[in-house]
Amino acid sequence: MTRRRSILAGVTLVLTLAGLAALPFGLRSYGIYLISTWLVMTIAAMGLNLTLGYAGQVSMAQAAFVGIGAYTAALLTTQGWPFGVAFLAAGAISFVIGWGLGYPALRVQHHYLAFVTLAFTTLAYLVFRNEDWLTGGITGISGIPRPAVLGWKTGSAVAFYHFCLGVLALLAAALWWILRSSWGRAFVALRENPVRAQSLGVDTRRYTLIAFALGSAYGGFAGALYAPLVQFVDPTPFGLGLSLNLLLMVVVGGAGTFFGPFLGALVAVLLPEWLRFTEGYYLILYALLVMVLMAVCPTGLLGLADRLVRPARRSQTPASAAEETVR
Repeated sequence: MTRRRSILAGVTLVLTLAGLAALPFGLRSYGIYLISTWLVMTIAAMGLNLTLGYAGQVSMAQAAFVGIGAYTAALLTTQGWPFGVAFLAAGAISFVIGWGLGYPALRVQHHYLAFVTLAFTTLAYLVFRNEDWLTGGITGISGIPRPAVLGWKTGSAVAFYHFCLGVLALLAAALWWILRSSWGRAFVALRENPVRAQSLGVDTRRYTLIAFALGSAYGGFAGALYAPLVQFVDPTPFGLGLSLNLLLMVVVGGAGTFFGPFLGALVAVLLPEWLRFTEGYYLILYALLVMVLMAVCPTGLLGLADRLVRPARRSQTPASAAEETVR
Protein backbone atom coordinates (compact mmCIF):
# COMPACT_ATOMS: atom_id res chain seq x y z
CA MET A 1 0.00 0.00 0.00
CA THR A 2 2.85 2.37 0.88
CA ARG A 3 4.60 1.54 -2.38
CA ARG A 4 1.41 2.21 -4.35
CA ARG A 5 0.96 5.55 -2.64
CA SER A 6 4.57 6.50 -3.41
CA ILE A 7 4.13 5.60 -7.07
CA LEU A 8 0.83 7.49 -7.23
CA ALA A 9 2.42 10.54 -5.57
CA GLY A 10 5.32 10.45 -8.02
CA VAL A 11 3.03 10.18 -11.05
CA THR A 12 0.86 13.02 -9.70
CA LEU A 13 3.93 15.21 -9.19
CA VAL A 14 5.21 14.59 -12.72
CA LEU A 15 1.81 15.31 -14.27
CA THR A 16 1.42 18.47 -12.19
CA LEU A 17 4.83 19.79 -13.24
CA ALA A 18 4.05 18.96 -16.87
CA GLY A 19 0.74 20.79 -16.62
CA LEU A 20 2.37 23.84 -15.05
CA ALA A 21 5.07 23.84 -17.72
CA ALA A 22 2.43 23.80 -20.48
CA LEU A 23 0.15 26.33 -18.77
CA PRO A 24 1.55 29.60 -20.22
CA PHE A 25 1.20 28.49 -23.85
CA GLY A 26 -2.55 29.02 -23.71
CA LEU A 27 -2.38 32.45 -22.06
CA ARG A 28 -1.79 36.02 -23.15
CA SER A 29 1.02 38.17 -21.79
CA TYR A 30 -0.93 39.46 -18.79
CA GLY A 31 -2.04 35.95 -17.86
CA ILE A 32 1.58 34.76 -17.98
CA TYR A 33 2.54 37.68 -15.75
CA LEU A 34 -0.13 36.69 -13.23
CA ILE A 35 0.93 33.05 -12.98
CA SER A 36 4.58 34.14 -12.76
CA THR A 37 3.59 36.41 -9.88
CA TRP A 38 1.85 33.42 -8.29
CA LEU A 39 5.11 31.42 -8.44
CA VAL A 40 7.10 34.27 -6.88
CA MET A 41 4.56 34.90 -4.12
CA THR A 42 4.40 31.18 -3.39
CA ILE A 43 8.12 31.19 -2.56
CA ALA A 44 7.65 34.12 -0.18
CA ALA A 45 4.60 32.45 1.41
CA MET A 46 6.56 29.20 1.84
CA GLY A 47 9.10 31.11 3.92
CA LEU A 48 6.41 32.70 6.07
CA ASN A 49 4.71 29.32 6.46
CA LEU A 50 7.97 27.90 7.79
CA THR A 51 8.26 30.69 10.36
CA LEU A 52 4.57 30.91 11.29
CA GLY A 53 2.93 27.63 10.35
CA TYR A 54 5.67 25.23 11.46
CA ALA A 55 7.69 27.15 14.08
CA GLY A 56 4.74 29.16 15.45
CA GLN A 57 6.51 32.54 15.32
CA VAL A 58 4.19 35.37 14.24
CA SER A 59 6.02 37.49 11.69
CA MET A 60 4.82 40.55 9.80
CA ALA A 61 8.23 41.21 8.26
CA GLN A 62 8.10 39.02 5.14
CA ALA A 63 7.37 41.98 2.85
CA ALA A 64 10.56 43.65 4.07
CA PHE A 65 12.62 40.61 3.11
CA VAL A 66 10.99 40.43 -0.31
CA GLY A 67 11.99 44.07 -0.72
CA ILE A 68 15.54 43.40 0.48
CA GLY A 69 15.87 40.58 -2.03
CA ALA A 70 14.40 42.67 -4.84
CA TYR A 71 16.68 45.65 -4.21
CA THR A 72 19.74 43.39 -3.82
CA ALA A 73 19.06 41.72 -7.16
CA ALA A 74 18.25 45.04 -8.84
CA LEU A 75 21.41 46.77 -7.59
CA LEU A 76 23.73 43.91 -8.53
CA THR A 77 22.29 42.92 -11.90
CA THR A 78 22.09 46.52 -13.15
CA GLN A 79 25.81 46.79 -12.32
CA GLY A 80 26.64 43.77 -14.45
CA TRP A 81 26.74 41.05 -11.81
CA PRO A 82 25.41 37.60 -12.85
CA PHE A 83 21.91 36.83 -11.67
CA GLY A 84 23.10 33.70 -9.86
CA VAL A 85 25.36 35.80 -7.63
CA ALA A 86 22.57 38.34 -7.04
CA PHE A 87 20.09 35.55 -6.21
CA LEU A 88 22.38 33.94 -3.65
CA ALA A 89 23.32 37.35 -2.20
CA ALA A 90 19.63 38.22 -1.77
CA GLY A 91 19.02 34.99 0.15
CA ALA A 92 22.19 35.34 2.23
CA ILE A 93 21.54 38.97 3.25
CA SER A 94 17.94 38.14 4.15
CA PHE A 95 19.15 35.10 6.12
CA VAL A 96 21.56 37.19 8.19
CA ILE A 97 19.03 39.98 8.85
CA GLY A 98 16.34 37.41 9.64
CA TRP A 99 18.66 35.75 12.14
CA GLY A 100 19.08 39.10 13.87
CA LEU A 101 15.34 39.77 13.78
CA GLY A 102 14.79 36.42 15.45
CA TYR A 103 16.35 37.61 18.71
CA PRO A 104 13.22 39.56 19.80
CA ALA A 105 11.31 36.29 19.34
CA LEU A 106 13.39 34.86 22.18
CA ARG A 107 11.85 37.38 24.58
CA VAL A 108 8.37 38.20 23.22
CA GLN A 109 5.69 36.05 21.61
CA HIS A 110 2.38 36.19 19.74
CA HIS A 111 0.99 39.70 19.11
CA TYR A 112 3.96 41.36 20.81
CA LEU A 113 6.26 39.70 18.29
CA ALA A 114 3.91 40.74 15.49
CA PHE A 115 4.34 44.38 16.54
CA VAL A 116 8.13 44.03 16.59
CA THR A 117 8.25 42.56 13.09
CA LEU A 118 5.71 45.13 11.90
CA ALA A 119 8.05 47.87 13.12
CA PHE A 120 10.87 46.27 11.12
CA THR A 121 8.71 46.28 7.98
CA THR A 122 8.00 49.98 8.48
CA LEU A 123 11.71 50.69 9.01
CA ALA A 124 12.66 48.80 5.85
CA TYR A 125 10.01 50.65 3.84
CA LEU A 126 11.35 54.01 5.05
CA VAL A 127 14.86 53.00 4.02
CA PHE A 128 13.63 51.93 0.57
CA ARG A 129 11.79 55.22 0.17
CA ASN A 130 14.22 57.77 1.59
CA GLU A 131 17.75 56.47 0.97
CA ASP A 132 18.07 57.74 -2.59
CA TRP A 133 21.81 57.05 -2.76
CA LEU A 134 21.15 53.33 -2.35
CA THR A 135 17.62 52.52 -3.54
CA GLY A 136 16.80 55.41 -5.84
CA GLY A 137 14.04 56.55 -3.48
CA ILE A 138 10.58 56.98 -4.96
CA THR A 139 12.00 56.90 -8.50
CA GLY A 140 13.20 53.35 -7.93
CA ILE A 141 15.53 51.26 -10.07
CA SER A 142 14.62 50.49 -13.68
CA GLY A 143 16.15 48.50 -16.51
CA ILE A 144 16.58 45.32 -14.47
CA PRO A 145 17.69 42.58 -16.87
CA ARG A 146 16.25 39.11 -16.92
CA PRO A 147 18.78 36.32 -16.33
CA ALA A 148 20.55 34.10 -18.81
CA VAL A 149 21.31 30.62 -17.49
CA LEU A 150 23.91 28.54 -19.36
CA GLY A 151 23.09 30.34 -22.57
CA TRP A 152 19.33 30.10 -22.04
CA LYS A 153 17.90 33.60 -22.19
CA THR A 154 14.74 34.28 -20.21
CA GLY A 155 13.82 37.59 -21.79
CA SER A 156 10.42 36.39 -22.99
CA ALA A 157 7.49 36.04 -20.61
CA VAL A 158 7.16 32.28 -21.20
CA ALA A 159 10.88 31.62 -20.70
CA PHE A 160 10.97 33.60 -17.46
CA TYR A 161 7.87 31.77 -16.21
CA HIS A 162 9.64 28.45 -16.78
CA PHE A 163 12.71 29.80 -15.00
CA CYS A 164 10.59 30.79 -11.98
CA LEU A 165 8.90 27.38 -12.05
CA GLY A 166 12.29 25.65 -11.96
CA VAL A 167 13.48 27.80 -9.06
CA LEU A 168 10.23 27.14 -7.16
CA ALA A 169 10.64 23.39 -7.69
CA LEU A 170 14.19 23.47 -6.31
CA LEU A 171 13.26 25.59 -3.28
CA ALA A 172 10.19 23.45 -2.60
CA ALA A 173 12.33 20.30 -2.69
CA ALA A 174 14.79 21.90 -0.27
CA LEU A 175 11.97 22.87 2.10
CA TRP A 176 10.47 19.38 1.84
CA TRP A 177 13.81 17.94 2.97
CA ILE A 178 14.13 20.46 5.82
CA LEU A 179 10.65 19.73 7.15
CA ARG A 180 11.33 15.99 7.20
CA SER A 181 14.68 16.35 8.91
CA SER A 182 15.37 16.80 12.62
CA TRP A 183 14.98 20.56 12.04
CA GLY A 184 11.39 20.14 10.90
CA ARG A 185 10.49 18.03 13.94
CA ALA A 186 12.12 20.62 16.19
CA PHE A 187 10.11 23.41 14.53
CA VAL A 188 6.83 21.58 15.14
CA ALA A 189 7.78 20.87 18.75
CA LEU A 190 8.60 24.55 19.19
CA ARG A 191 5.19 25.53 17.82
CA GLU A 192 3.18 23.08 19.89
CA ASN A 193 4.79 23.62 23.30
CA PRO A 194 8.13 25.44 23.70
CA VAL A 195 8.47 24.47 27.38
CA ARG A 196 7.95 20.78 26.68
CA ALA A 197 10.28 20.97 23.67
CA GLN A 198 13.01 22.46 25.84
CA SER A 199 12.47 19.79 28.49
CA LEU A 200 13.03 17.14 25.79
CA GLY A 201 16.37 18.65 24.87
CA VAL A 202 15.37 20.88 21.92
CA ASP A 203 17.46 24.04 21.79
CA THR A 204 14.48 26.38 21.43
CA ARG A 205 16.71 29.46 21.18
CA ARG A 206 18.67 28.06 18.26
CA TYR A 207 15.66 26.73 16.34
CA THR A 208 13.72 29.97 16.77
CA LEU A 209 16.58 31.84 15.11
CA ILE A 210 16.89 29.21 12.37
CA ALA A 211 13.14 29.42 11.62
CA PHE A 212 13.30 33.19 11.25
CA ALA A 213 16.48 33.06 9.16
CA LEU A 214 15.27 30.38 6.74
CA GLY A 215 11.85 31.99 6.33
CA SER A 216 13.53 35.34 5.66
CA ALA A 217 15.89 33.77 3.11
CA TYR A 218 12.90 32.45 1.15
CA GLY A 219 11.48 35.98 1.17
CA GLY A 220 14.80 37.25 -0.22
CA PHE A 221 14.77 34.60 -2.95
CA ALA A 222 11.22 35.63 -3.90
CA GLY A 223 12.31 39.27 -4.10
CA ALA A 224 15.27 38.35 -6.29
CA LEU A 225 12.79 36.83 -8.79
CA TYR A 226 10.29 39.66 -8.44
CA ALA A 227 12.83 42.29 -9.57
CA PRO A 228 13.47 40.82 -13.06
CA LEU A 229 9.80 39.85 -13.37
CA VAL A 230 8.61 43.47 -13.25
CA GLN A 231 12.02 44.90 -14.33
CA PHE A 232 11.43 47.90 -12.09
CA VAL A 233 11.68 48.18 -8.31
CA ASP A 234 10.31 50.97 -6.13
CA PRO A 235 9.23 51.02 -2.45
CA THR A 236 5.46 50.84 -3.05
CA PRO A 237 5.01 47.02 -3.24
CA PHE A 238 6.96 46.29 -0.06
CA GLY A 239 4.81 47.94 2.59
CA LEU A 240 2.45 46.53 5.18
CA GLY A 241 -0.06 45.51 2.50
CA LEU A 242 2.26 42.82 1.12
CA SER A 243 2.95 41.42 4.61
CA LEU A 244 -0.78 41.15 5.25
CA ASN A 245 -1.32 39.57 1.83
CA LEU A 246 1.40 36.97 2.46
CA LEU A 247 -0.12 36.21 5.86
CA LEU A 248 -3.47 35.79 4.12
CA MET A 249 -1.91 33.33 1.65
CA VAL A 250 -0.56 31.16 4.46
CA VAL A 251 -3.77 31.20 6.51
CA VAL A 252 -6.16 30.71 3.58
CA GLY A 253 -4.11 27.88 2.09
CA GLY A 254 -3.54 26.16 5.44
CA ALA A 255 -0.84 27.18 7.89
CA GLY A 256 1.52 24.37 8.81
CA THR A 257 0.82 22.36 5.64
CA PHE A 258 3.34 21.98 2.84
CA PHE A 259 1.00 22.79 -0.05
CA GLY A 260 -0.94 25.48 1.79
CA PRO A 261 1.17 28.39 0.45
CA PHE A 262 0.74 27.15 -3.13
CA LEU A 263 -3.04 27.18 -2.86
CA GLY A 264 -3.22 30.34 -0.76
CA ALA A 265 -1.01 32.29 -3.16
CA LEU A 266 -3.13 31.09 -6.06
CA VAL A 267 -6.27 32.42 -4.38
CA ALA A 268 -4.68 35.73 -3.35
CA VAL A 269 -3.22 36.43 -6.80
CA LEU A 270 -5.95 35.16 -9.12
CA LEU A 271 -9.22 35.59 -7.23
CA PRO A 272 -9.15 39.43 -7.28
CA GLU A 273 -8.54 39.28 -11.03
CA TRP A 274 -11.45 36.87 -11.56
CA LEU A 275 -13.72 39.24 -9.63
CA ARG A 276 -12.84 42.34 -11.65
CA PHE A 277 -16.00 41.95 -13.72
CA THR A 278 -17.81 43.37 -10.68
CA GLU A 279 -15.82 46.60 -11.22
CA GLY A 280 -15.65 48.60 -7.99
CA TYR A 281 -17.06 45.78 -5.85
CA TYR A 282 -14.40 43.14 -6.50
CA LEU A 283 -12.34 43.91 -3.38
CA ILE A 284 -15.47 43.83 -1.21
CA LEU A 285 -16.47 40.45 -2.63
CA TYR A 286 -12.91 39.18 -2.22
CA ALA A 287 -12.88 40.20 1.44
CA LEU A 288 -16.29 38.62 2.05
CA LEU A 289 -15.22 35.33 0.47
CA VAL A 290 -12.11 35.19 2.64
CA MET A 291 -14.14 36.00 5.77
CA VAL A 292 -16.65 33.24 4.97
CA LEU A 293 -13.82 30.76 4.40
CA MET A 294 -12.17 31.61 7.72
CA ALA A 295 -15.51 31.31 9.52
CA VAL A 296 -16.35 27.96 7.93
CA CYS A 297 -12.86 26.47 8.15
CA PRO A 298 -10.19 28.30 10.15
CA THR A 299 -7.61 25.71 9.09
CA GLY A 300 -7.75 26.95 5.48
CA LEU A 301 -8.64 25.34 2.18
CA LEU A 302 -6.53 22.24 2.77
CA GLY A 303 -8.14 21.84 6.18
CA LEU A 304 -11.56 22.10 4.53
CA ALA A 305 -10.57 19.48 1.96
CA ASP A 306 -9.37 17.19 4.74
CA ARG A 307 -12.69 17.55 6.55
CA LEU A 308 -14.55 16.58 3.38
CA VAL A 309 -12.32 13.59 2.64
CA ARG A 310 -12.10 12.26 6.21
CA PRO A 311 -15.56 10.58 6.24
CA ALA A 312 -14.70 8.73 3.05
CA ARG A 313 -11.45 7.52 4.61
CA ARG A 314 -13.27 6.31 7.70
CA SER A 315 -15.77 4.35 5.59
CA GLN A 316 -12.93 2.69 3.71
CA THR A 317 -11.02 1.73 6.85
CA PRO A 318 -13.07 -1.41 7.74
CA ALA A 319 -12.88 -2.68 4.18
CA SER A 320 -9.13 -2.11 4.12
CA ALA A 321 -8.73 -3.90 7.44
CA ALA A 322 -10.78 -6.86 6.19
CA GLU A 323 -8.70 -7.03 3.03
CA GLU A 324 -5.50 -7.07 5.05
CA THR A 325 -6.94 -9.87 7.23
CA VAL A 326 -7.76 -12.00 4.17
CA ARG A 327 -4.22 -11.49 2.87
